Amino acid sequence: MSTKDKLIERFKKLPKDFTFEELVHLMTSLGFSITNKGATSGSRIGFIKGSLLIKMHRPHPQNIVGYKTLKEIQALLKKEKIWEN
Repeated sequence: MSTKDKLIERFKKLPKDFTFEELVHLMTSLGFSITNKGATSGSRIGFIKGSLLIKMHRPHPQNIVGYKTLKEIQALLKKEKIWEN
């Protein structure tokens, strides 16, 4: 099993300790690029693939992505058929 496959399996379980770096690695391995809308974006970031834009806030002060955010991203990936569950 590749690192990407292991990360996808971990993401599917919606762990409470999924880090922002893991999410960035997962999304880039799925073909997304990361963007922040300039110097005034603050903690807002987006993942872009074609016409699909997934917006979120960079987690702070801790580096852990929230359960609700993970669940919303998972639902969007399923809806857009980026990956099948």
